[in-house]
Amino acid sequence: MHFEPYPFEKLSALLEGITPNKAYEPVSLTIGEPQFDTPLFIQEALQQSAPQLNKYPKSSGEAYVAEAQRAFVQKRFGVHLTSGELISTFGTREVLFNFPQFLLHDKEEPVMAYTNPFYQIYEGAAIASRAKVVHLNLTSENNFKPDINLPELKSADFIILNFPNNPTTSLLSLEELGEWVKFALKYDIVLMNDECYSEIYAERKPPSLLEASLYVGNKHFKNILVINSISKRSSAPGLRSGFIAGDEQILKQYAQYRTYVGAGIPLPLQVASAAAWNDEEHVEATRTEYAHNLRLAHEILGTPLVDATFYVWLHVGDDLAFTQALYREKNIKVLPGRFLGRNGVADGYVRMALVEHHHKTEKILKEIAAFIKGNH
Repeated sequence: MHFEPYPFEKLSALLEGITPNKAYEPVSLTIGEPQFDTPLFIQEALQQSAPQLNKYPKSSGEAYVAEAQRAFVQKRFGVHLTSGELISTFGTREVLFNFPQFLLHDKEEPVMAYTNPFYQIYEGAAIASRAKVVHLNLTSENNFKPDINLPELKSADFIILNFPNNPTTSLLSLEELGEWVKFALKYDIVLMNDECYSEIYAERKPPSLLEASLYVGNKHFKNILVINSISKRSSAPGLRSGFIAGDEQILKQYAQYRTYVGAGIPLPLQVASAAAWNDEEHVEATRTEYAHNLRLAHEILGTPLVDATFYVWLHVGDDLAFTQALYREKNIKVLPGRFLGRNGVADGYVRMALVEHHHKTEKILKEIAAFIKGNH
C-alpha cells in the first residue's frame, strides 16, 4: 500500500531551509487542536479514576460512557438512540480508518466517495480498502457543497460527508442532508457524516444526519451513520473519546469486528470522557471564543462570516508561495490547501485554525492582514 505523506509532513518539507523572521514569536495555525485548558472537572475525573489503570478495558467500552453519549445526542439533536444504535470508540480517527475496511472487505470492486478537500484519513481508508474513489468536490462555484447528481456516485458502496466541513467551513441544512439520506436508501449505499465539528458553531446549531434520517422517515437509520468526538467540543483530544451511531444492523457486525481491533479505551479516560459528555456548560465558553475568532477574521481579513468550525479557508492565489513567504516574514505557519485536496480543487487556498484566545488571535490576524497588504 502506498499512502500520501500527511499534510503536516508536506508542510515541514515545504518550509525546510527557510529562516523565519525572529522579530516575531512563532505561531502555528496549522492543526485543529484546541489551545484552551481541558476543563478542571474533566481533569479531576481523570485523576480520581487513575487507580483503574490496573484493569483491561473492554473493546465495547463501559456502559456509562455510551449512556452519556446517547444522552448528548438526545439533548443536542432530539434523537433517541437505543443501546444497539451507538458504539463508543477510541476517538474517530480509528473508526474512519478501520470502518471502511470492515464494510468494504467483501466487495469485489469497492467504491468509496468522500468530500474533497478532506481529512486525510478518508483517503488512507480508501487505499487500505482497495476502493475506487469518487471525489465530491467542494468549490466556490458550488458554495462548497457536494453534488448529489454525480453519475458515478450511484455506484458507490460507501459515502463520507463531513459537515460542518473541515476545511471549507460549509454547512448542509436539514433538508439537504435529508436528500442525501433518500439518495443512500434509493441506491442502497451506506452514508456516514463526520460530525466532529457539530458543537463548534456561532449561532445556528448544525443539524445531524441522524436528524435528517428521521426527517425523511428513515426511523431506524437504515444505511445511515454518524461519528462524533469530544476533542473539539471539550478541548480534550487526549481523551480519545468518540462514537459511531446509526444503523443497528451494521453496528452489530462492526462491534464484533472491533473485538479484534484492540481499540479499548483506558478506564480513567472513559470516566473523564463520560463526565465531559454529560456536561454542556463548559462547551459554551470555548464555543464563544471560536465564534469571536471567526468574527475577527471577517473584520480583519474580510473573509465570509461563517457559522461553524474554527477554520478560515482563505483564497490567496499561490498557496505554496503564500505559506512560505508568511513564514519567512511573519513566523506564522498556515496549511496550503493543496495538501488537503486532490485534483487541484483546493489549490490557491490556505487553512488557518483559529484555536487560540481571541486576544492572541486578533494580533495574529492583524499581522497576516499587514502581510497581505504589503505583498499585493
